[in-house]
Formats: sequence, C-alpha cells, structure tokens
Amino acid sequence: MSLNSSSITQADVAPKQPLLRLDAVGKTFGTHVVLEDIDLSLAAGEVVAIIGPSGSGKSTLLRCINQLEPPTTGRVTIGDTTIEAGHTPTRRELMVLRRSIGMVFQSFNLFPHLTVLRNVSLAQERVMGRTREQADAVSMQLLARVGLADKAQQFPSRCSGGQQQRIAIARALALDPQIMLFDEPTSALDPELGLEVLSVMRELAEGGMTMIVVTHEMRFAENVSDRVIIMADGRIVEQGPSGTVMRNPQTERAQRFLHAVKDR
Repeated sequence: MSLNSSSITQADVAPKQPLLRLDAVGKTFGTHVVLEDIDLSLAAGEVVAIIGPSGSGKSTLLRCINQLEPPTTGRVTIGDTTIEAGHTPTRRELMVLRRSIGMVFQSFNLFPHLTVLRNVSLAQERVMGRTREQADAVSMQLLARVGLADKAQQFPSRCSGGQQQRIAIARALALDPQIMLFDEPTSALDPELGLEVLSVMRELAEGGMTMIVVTHEMRFAENVSDRVIIMADGRIVEQGPSGTVMRNPQTERAQRFLHAVKDR
C-alpha cells in the first residue's frame, strides 16, 4: 500500500526526544568556576567525543551528568527524569539516572580481592536483583565480547592495564545502560594497550551504543565519533560533525588547541 500525505501523522515527523539533555549546566568549587552554561543534547545511538586542554572541565562535565558531582546550576535530563541543580535527588531519581548511565574512568576501579567474573557480576546482583547464576551468564557473554572470557577466574592483578580497562567496560555494560560515559579511558595505558580498549569502544559505537567520550585520542575523535565538542576554560568553544571540526575548526581557540595537538 502506498503512503499519501494524509497517512503521515504528526508523530511520524516530530523530532525525537534527546536521550540526554543538559541545560545551562554549571559547576563551581568555591569561587573557582569549572563549568559555565553548558548546553548539550545527545540522541540515541550518537557518539560524541569531547576534547580540549587539560583543566577545561571535561571530566567534571561527565561527573555532573551522572551526579557524582552535583551541578551548581542548570538541569540534567535523562529520558523522562530531570534533576535540577540545588535539588537533592531522591533515591529513586538517582537509581533511575545511574541505571541509565554506565561510566568508565581513567583508573579501572576494580575490586582487587574479587575475581574478574565477580567484579562484573556483583553490581548486577546488588542493583538489578539478578541471581548469581543469571549475573554470571551475562558477565561471561560480556567478557567474551571484550575478548577476556579466559580471564574470568583470574584476579585483576594478573591482568594487564588494557585488560583491566576492558573488564571495567564489561562491568559497566552489565547494567544495561542507555548511555556510556568514558573519561579518558586510555590515558593510563601505553599506546599498544590503549589500542585494545579503543578497539572495544569502536565496536560498541558500531553496534549503536550511545556514548560520550572524553579523550586525547584525536584519531578516535575524528574517525569514530559522530560529533566533536571542544571545551576550554569550562565552556564549549566549538562543536559539530567530527570531520568538519577536526579538519576545519572555525574559532580561534579551537584552532589553537588542534594546532598544538597536531604539531606535538
């Protein structure tokens, strides 16, 4: 059956609601302004890379999104849940928000006294109410996905840095997040081990995972992300399609940063 104009409803043409939206988000520590008036929206399946000089507020922005650092101003909306600055989130609001977001830090934050399998399974049992058998089944699937099923019964200390970061990714994925946040996940790794982690992240992006990646990996930012955001001095100074921003930045501050990175 062919479609005619009368068969197209408003729902068919209405823009999709962003999966994540930040409105005028700011963060101060005393008199020190770390973030100022950050507006950002993220669509389902979109991969955004955030780059910029050290101290520009990139990591703090991620921590404000998942409320590890409550914003001083503005609001964060994940799906149907909005948390306003100055409002102490309810336990339910925090649970909904953190169930929606997985985060991978610079340091791996694995429990050294637990096996790799238990590191991935424990949060599933505590947060999602899965039985140990159910959690372990999910964990083994995810460890296989990141190439580490054979490490399930090892302790983290027996794994390389790149392997530990991949375990941390599997642990975050185990809670079925809608969005993954990565805070410079390769910064503590040598280049070869970093490639292992970037390969897993590329696979996640190709599989449709919604991601925000704070990174110094310029090639990843240009080739894997859909959009690049450049931050400096607590503000977004430029953003747009990855190839356009990386190859032809429009603002003087973005040009200066990218020239410094590429000339290093």
